[in-house]
Parts: sequence; structure tokens; C-alpha cells
Amino acid sequence: MVPVNVLLVGSGGREDAIAWGLAKSSQVGTIFVAPGNGGTQAAKEKIKNVAVDFGTNFSGLVQFSVENNVRLVIPGPEQPLVEGIASAFKAVGIPCFGPSKEAARLEGSKAFSKDFMKKHHIPTAAYEVFTDFNKAKSYVESVKGDIVIKASGLAAGKGVLLPESRDEAIEGLKSIMVDSVFGDAGQEVVIEERLTGEEVSVLAFSDGYTVIAMPAAQDHKRAYDGDKGPNTGGMGAYAPAPIYTAELAAKVQTTVLQATVDGMRRDGFPFVGVLYAGLMLTPAGPKVLEFNARFGDPETQVVLPLLDDSSDLFEIMLAAAEGRLDSVRVAFKDACAATVVLAARGYPGTYQKGTDIKIASVPAGVHIFHAGTQAESSSLKTAGGRVLAVTGVASDLRQAIAKAYEHVQAVQFEGAHFRKDIGHRAVALLSGKKPTGGATYAAAGVDIDAGNDLVEQIKPLVKATRRAGADADLGGFGGLFDLKAAGYSDPVLVSGTDGVGTKLTVAQKVGKHDTIGIDLVAMNVNDVIVQGAEPLFFLDYYASSKLEVGVARDVIAGIAAGCKDAGCALVGGETAEMPGIYSHGDYDLAGFVVGAVERSDVLPDLASMAEGDIVLGLASSGVHSNGYSLVRHVVAMSGLNYSSPCPFPPPQPGQTLGEALLVPTRIYVRQLLPAVRRKLIKGMAHITGGGFPDNIPRTLPDHLGVQIDARGWPLPPLFKWLKKTGDIADFELSRTFNCGIGMILVVGKDKVDEVTSLLKQAGEDVYRIGKLVKRVGKEEEQVEVVGTDSAWEC
Repeated sequence: MVPVNVLLVGSGGREDAIAWGLAKSSQVGTIFVAPGNGGTQAAKEKIKNVAVDFGTNFSGLVQFSVENNVRLVIPGPEQPLVEGIASAFKAVGIPCFGPSKEAARLEGSKAFSKDFMKKHHIPTAAYEVFTDFNKAKSYVESVKGDIVIKASGLAAGKGVLLPESRDEAIEGLKSIMVDSVFGDAGQEVVIEERLTGEEVSVLAFSDGYTVIAMPAAQDHKRAYDGDKGPNTGGMGAYAPAPIYTAELAAKVQTTVLQATVDGMRRDGFPFVGVLYAGLMLTPAGPKVLEFNARFGDPETQVVLPLLDDSSDLFEIMLAAAEGRLDSVRVAFKDACAATVVLAARGYPGTYQKGTDIKIASVPAGVHIFHAGTQAESSSLKTAGGRVLAVTGVASDLRQAIAKAYEHVQAVQFEGAHFRKDIGHRAVALLSGKKPTGGATYAAAGVDIDAGNDLVEQIKPLVKATRRAGADADLGGFGGLFDLKAAGYSDPVLVSGTDGVGTKLTVAQKVGKHDTIGIDLVAMNVNDVIVQGAEPLFFLDYYASSKLEVGVARDVIAGIAAGCKDAGCALVGGETAEMPGIYSHGDYDLAGFVVGAVERSDVLPDLASMAEGDIVLGLASSGVHSNGYSLVRHVVAMSGLNYSSPCPFPPPQPGQTLGEALLVPTRIYVRQLLPAVRRKLIKGMAHITGGGFPDNIPRTLPDHLGVQIDARGWPLPPLFKWLKKTGDIADFELSRTFNCGIGMILVVGKDKVDEVTSLLKQAGEDVYRIGKLVKRVGKEEEQVEVVGTDSAWEC
């Protein structure tokens, strides 16, 4: 391969480390660094500083790259990414190792980032967002516990306040929102709970699909030893962090890194580049403090030296930019690294520039990366707060730390300041009991603690479904129900089991999981009520590759809500983690319901049905939970996606197409029970898979059929859109979907008014849609739908 040219944008220690890593590639010709620093300027091979005016919309950089045959662009700092540098180069066909402007909002807007994490159930601190100072002040005055205040926009790493008192919090809010100490970055603030634990930084390569984590690092933000003094950009770091165990890494890979990359792609903003997750290892598990959309500093200086010689940094970056990260080798050494930053006197406050720097040679395994340096003629001078970083690499962390400190003396400049305790947390941990390296259930992919956490979170939801006969509590081996306590004398038990089909796929793509549990309950209890039975208790089955507690909690919250609506108790269930069976982010659901009816009241009452009996229909809320394979096919045909604006009038204003399709299945139990108990209904049919032709015959005797008149109710806009967009024939529509009718009732002519009145009192839309007719011979179709030509015209 002919070596190609690369453009690296930035001037700090991170960029010097990236340039050093790229220079080792035989595939790279010249690495242009704009503007670079003293280290990149003094480099003897491949690396060349260039003074390029960025221009409007990066036009200067684009022109330079085209003229100099650049084949890959790597933005180092966050500002150009947030401003859209990736799109500028995409327009001229040059790959960019960095996210789009839209994807870079993960870092550029803390409000966007927090809302994104909430939507996709990525663990993070509880929070609120404010644009009004007085409202934010009132919130601070009302909230209990310690808080963190963050300017939502970019503030050069300084927009985070950790107030120690209420007064300090309000003063901090005023400085951000009123005094604008961070400029426009503080027009919007995020106020969140303060998490406790150890912080860890996890950087990962991503191409929008695949995400590969680098060794986790811990840095030191405070300026002085013992974690004292003001916050800085980072005074040193080490990797891999001993506290970040294999079990934690596996958990973060699925619940944070992959979940974020998948969520960004599903939302239409594929994330390409380096995803930086700042984590707090809390007692409740790892939670995201913040996301960055690029390499960190000084994490880059400690992580890149650990990249194995068999892995080519340029090849990795180009593959990620081209969406094929899974085609290249990404491996890291079985080694450790430690970085010590040398800062100018006074940093992070006012500091002197222009001081002479002398650097002696260092042995293999030691790297000196430039940050705030500038080459002038034959001399090197300080030009920033963090001046240089010394990184040592060794077989274990203690040796790496010792090697870095041994060669700090190779760097000399007046006023040089550095911390002398980099790695103290790791050394303390290593001096104690090490985590066991033996095989565990968690290492195999099953997190018992997560399951226990889920149980604790859903216990209040389950208890809310208590009813006579069941206490609806969790913790035992099985659920108990007392039929006598429920008031039955000669009951017959009626059971049902069902799932929600591929509607799950839509929920997972949309990232909305709080109503799919209602669908699950509805599909089961509606099948029980049609036999005249009252649903008594419900059990659920939830299976996934890796248990995501937030997602599972939302699903089960929906199940509990459905049970409350149906009047049945949620008495138990099974939550199964099955690595290797399901794909990441997918889950499956099933439900099981048991109901009871007095022996003499079982439906359908086939003996009483007669020609001329009236068929009533109860309105559906939408597709319910059948036919989604065809729905998804029609959506694909339409060229829309689930985040598109709804192409038909949605149930709620402003809903997306996906949200409109996820409106839950209606539960008809409470509305129907009064009429059922008065023995006013002869039979019922729940319109699910198979539509009218397959479901109505299940409630009829062989000698009777039914004629349904489609002119008896309005075809909802959703079904008109499906019919028109998919060019679906009327018969296909009627046997795949409920077409706006979710429940069918067979009622004697003399009872129609009474049944209609009872149902309308319960808030139902009731339609008179057909009648029973005599059926001649078993060859004759038992269900005839007429009037579709006019009623279902689109």
C-alpha cells in the first residue's frame, strides 16, 4: 500500500500522543498537525505542523486536505466536532475519525446527553434541566442531598460545580446563568444528584455499530498531592485501573458502551470515533457521569502506549471511519502504564509562558508527550499550563509508576510542578486483597446482583396489584391464590398464555419499554374474559442476553399497570439472562394468566345463540399486538423510520410513527364484567392474530355464521395508512388486523340496549357491526365481511 497522508487537528498532549501512534504505521506518509505544538514540530519523521486558517465551516482545512491528498482526518479536541467538522470533510469524500455534529451533542450538550441516557436506560444520576435561573434556584432550595451543577454546553472542562452548601449552590447557579462566567455554555444547566464512589474513564473505538473498549484509566484532577487543591484538566493517569474488574468491564460494555452506540444509531446519529465514558463506580453499580466525543487528556497519553504492536492505530481509525471496525485487529498489551503531567507554576491559575525547556533522552518504555510547548528556533519553550507528560510502561502498575517518576527528571524547566502521588489509589488497592480471578457466574454473563436489584425496584409495583385472594408479594418460590377469599363457590379455572410478537422489535428500536407490558397483560386477560372468567392472577417471563435493570423495570412497570387495570394480581414471574441466546439489547416476553368463572356461567353459551343475534364491536386503540411483521414491512416500504413524524393523525399530538405504533393493546375486563355477571352476553371474541375470519368462529356454533358490515364503524387513520402504503387487499386487512375493533360481543336482540348502556357508562365506544346468520354446510365461510369497498376506501 502506498503511504497516505493524514490531517490531525489540535495542539495538546492528546494530539502529540495520537501523532506518535500514527507515525508507527507503515501505511502513513505525512501526518499534518494543525496547528500542533513544540513536540509535533520537533518530530523528525512523518509529522509536520501546518498553520492553516480553519476558515468558515472549516473551508481552510478542507482546501488544504484536498490539495495535500489527505486520506483521513482526525479531530483531537471537542470544539471542532461539536461545530460539525465531520460533515465538512464528508462533503468532499474524506473520511473523518470523529462523530457528526449531531452525534457530538453527547459531549456538546449535557442536557441532550442526560435525556439520551434516560431514553435508552443508560445508568446515570437523577437530574433536572433548567434554562430559567429562578426555577433552577427554587429547585436547589427544595432538593435534598448533595448535588452537582453543570453548564450544559462546552466550558473547556470547567463547567462543573460541586457545591458544599445550599448558599454555595445558589451562588454557583447565579455565576453560570446570570453572570455568564462560562458564556453561552451556561444558558442551560443540568442539576443532578451527586454520586459517590471511584471515577474511571473508559475510552472505546466505535464505527457506529461495533464498539471496542480500551484499558480503563483513572486520572487525577486535583492540582496537588492527596487530591487537594483546585481542579485541573488532569495531572496524571494510569491504566488499566485495578478497581475496574472484568465483571465491571463486561457490565459497562453492554449497559453503557454498546447501549450508547446502539441508541445513537437508532436515533439516526451513528457515533463514529472515540466514545469516552466518564464513570462513577457507585454502590449500585457503574453510572455515567459524562460522555466525551473524543480522546481524553491525559488518558490518551496513558492508553495509546498500551496498544499492541500487532494493532495499527491508523488502520483502526480508518476502519472505524469507514464503518468496518470489526475487520481490523484491536489488541492491547498485557502491561500497565502511568503518566505524570508536568505543569507550569501557578496552573490552573495564572502561569508564566516562554520558559526554556530541556529534555534529556529516555529509554524504551518511556514516552514524553508535549502539550503546552512551542519550538522557537533551536529552543523549546513553555506555552501552556500543562506542559509535558511522562509516561512509563512496564509489566505491572507499580513498575510503570516508578519508571514514569524516574524519568520525570529528564524534563527541566523553571517552575515545573507535578504531583508525586499519581497512582496512589491503585497502589493502595494492590496492597490489599486482590479481586479473585476465578470463574464466576457474572463473568459468564449472568449478573445475579442485577437480578436482585430489579426485584427490589419492582416490589412496590407488584404490591400495588394486590386483590382479594392474593397478596401480590415477591420473594417466594410460587404465587398463592385463595379462591374462597375471592368469593367463588363452584369455580372453573380458565388459563391463558401469550406474548406480544414482533411489536417487541418496534419497542426496542424506539427505546420505549414502559407500555409493552400492558400489551402482554392485555393479550392474556382479554382471552380469559371472553370465556366469562375474571382474571385472578398473572405471571410473567422476561428473557434477555444481559439484564438491563432499567429496561426490565420499565417493562414490568407496564405489566403491573396492566394487571391493575384488569383487576388481577401480579404474583410472580421469571427473569432469565441467557448470554448467546439473544442479541445484545433484545429481550422476549411471555405471560400467563389464571381466571375463574362459576361453572354455570362459562362462555360462549352456544346453545342460546340464534340467527338474528346482534354483533357488537368495541373500539381498539390501534394495531394492538398482532400483525407487526406486516406493519414493519409496510414501514420499510414507506421509506420512513420509527423516529419519523407520524404520517397519519397520531393518537397524541406530536407522536412519532414509532410512538403511535406502540400505543398499548386495550384491556376490556372491567368494562365487560358487569354485563357478563348479569348474563347479558352470549359469546365474545378477542380480535387478535387472524383478524375477523379466524377469531369470531371460535365463539360460534357450527350451524351459525356471522355477517360483519364494515360500514358499522370508522376505519381508523392508522389502518387506512397501512392499507394504502402497503397496497393491502381488504380481505388481507381483515384477517391480519383488528381494523379498529378489538372485541366482538354476541348479544340477543332484546339485550342490545342494556349491554350498550352498561358499556358506554364504562367509557366504551360501542358499534353495532353485524348479526348472526344461518350457515348451510361446513364448506361455507363462517365469517363474511361486507361493505369494505366503501367503508375502507382510502
